[in-house]
Amino acid sequence: MKELTVAEEIILTAILRLEDNAYGVAIRKKVAEVTQKEFIYGTLYNLLDQLVRKGFVSKNRGTPTPERGGRSKIYYALTPSGVEALQDAHSLHKKIWDGLPDLAADKG
Repeated sequence: MKELTVAEEIILTAILRLEDNAYGVAIRKKVAEVTQKEFIYGTLYNLLDQLVRKGFVSKNRGTPTPERGGRSKIYYALTPSGVEALQDAHSLHKKIWDGLPDLAADKG
């Protein structure tokens, strides 16, 4: 089992949600939308580089566009190892929480 940090899990799930539109700015927006937490760009790109080094994410350059002054976006995608790591994290969360009272019901 390949264990993920919470931050890695957040980034991987954002990439999974964004599918073919997973580039830096979109990932950052998705993370903020889902978690109400904002990663600064330095932290985000460090995590993305770390996930690439671990083999959980691949990155590819898109086509240069005139709107970006001819620069291309870098798109990220989950690798099979990244999918497996997320599945393992999900399974672990279920095991940890299995049999415990629903905390959401206690809010009130």
